[in-house]
Amino acid sequence: MSDLLTTEEYKAVAAGLSLPMQAFIDGSFQPAKSGKTFDSINPATGELLTKIAACGVEDVDFAVQKARDAFEDGRWSRLHPSERKDALIRFAKLLKRNARELAVMESIDSGKTIFDCETVDVPETIHCLKWHAELIDKIYDQVAPASDNHIAMIVREPVGVVGLILPWNFPLLMLAWKIGPALAAGCSIIVKPAEETSLTALRVAELAMDAGIPAGVFNVLPGSGPDVGEPLGRHMDIDAVSFTGSTETGRRFLRYAAESNLKEVTLEMGGKNPAIVLDDAENLDRVAAHIVNGAFWNMGENCSASSRLIVHKSVKDSLLERIKAHAREWPMGDPLNPENRVGALVSKDHFDKVCSYLDKGPKVMMGGSAKDGFVEPTVLDVARDTPQAREEIFGPILSVLTVDNYDEAIALANDTEYGLAASIFTANVKRAIRGARAIRAGTVTVNSFGEGDISTPFGGFKSSGFGGRDNGIHAHEQYTQLKTIWVDLSDDADEAVN
Repeated sequence: MSDLLTTEEYKAVAAGLSLPMQAFIDGSFQPAKSGKTFDSINPATGELLTKIAACGVEDVDFAVQKARDAFEDGRWSRLHPSERKDALIRFAKLLKRNARELAVMESIDSGKTIFDCETVDVPETIHCLKWHAELIDKIYDQVAPASDNHIAMIVREPVGVVGLILPWNFPLLMLAWKIGPALAAGCSIIVKPAEETSLTALRVAELAMDAGIPAGVFNVLPGSGPDVGEPLGRHMDIDAVSFTGSTETGRRFLRYAAESNLKEVTLEMGGKNPAIVLDDAENLDRVAAHIVNGAFWNMGENCSASSRLIVHKSVKDSLLERIKAHAREWPMGDPLNPENRVGALVSKDHFDKVCSYLDKGPKVMMGGSAKDGFVEPTVLDVARDTPQAREEIFGPILSVLTVDNYDEAIALANDTEYGLAASIFTANVKRAIRGARAIRAGTVTVNSFGEGDISTPFGGFKSSGFGGRDNGIHAHEQYTQLKTIWVDLSDDADEAVN
């Protein structure tokens, strides 16, 4: 923590920020064509940060046209891969140069702790962009086996104009997960940030322009889901949409695609992720640290949060005592205080939703208090058919379920509509691998909480995902199309026919 500032220094940085207020289209900031705005509120204080352009259908049409022009004339899409790589590396360097500004802007806009913004979100955002930049000229296409008279080439081409719909829980990091591979592939992009957290996406677009990414390639349209998200999903000149957010909203994008031009759709959605602790789990203190991190990191506002603890009855009491001890290391309060690990929930509406799960009669084993946008890390002992056990809460609430054996634990882990992430803690390697294979989830960690890293694909089974993956080489599949080029080399007409 030696590189972190004091609370007073962070507040001084916040007071000196120049906050973006307009949409970013075709290389410049522009007001919404309607002239409408919406309020950007600091969720930790309730104070107005600024008023932001509220875009609508006219702005969507205008941005799509500019993105299409940029794509078709090849100013980015047909650059040599090494030139795109150089531009993205310059972009990453600019982000690093402005890292503290971005971290503070992210914190005041979302309620996230400055500790997380400084140590996780901003560094990982930069790393993600650099990783995809370096990958650009290292993905090879293929030549299929054919006769001596033919060459069959299988090549990737950028899919075109892409709508990127972001969530509010990781505004910068989810932006990077999408723009990294999309820009690397040569696409033109239109980013729709969440209404609650629009500031950093707008600032990042400005830095992209400064890095030399051409006008029209990187556009940002703040506004509501009905006014911007749906028009992007239905637009006949959008070639693909990549969405991260709730399962309910994700289903809408499939309908929008079906009712418009059958655009490509990739969805990364919700989760009710199990952490299984078996009776032979080693070092319960370490297990507890992972459980606490998985449940309370980012205030539980995390699609892959360990929100269900499925624990063997023989180790339950010992583990819960250790969880309570580790939770004391997660102080809650002012997000700009670098000592705090739990900040404010993103909005009043979301705070009320999370609090509703505390009002339905579960046994509170730890925490349970909530006030003025802050919810204390909470552990509930719940029955299997309760909302706390089955619904995605998206807050710092861990639901505990007790099991008698391995088979019961695996069955309970799979008893959900979701399948994004899971963890299993056991000293038995065979059990660990069997369990990881049996759990229906896109990422399963063994003896740890996590999501892999930038090199591993991330996405879900069942209602947690559709159509592709973020991260890794696999992320580029969202933003490219495969084309077969069949070359006939024969001189003889009969051979050519055959």
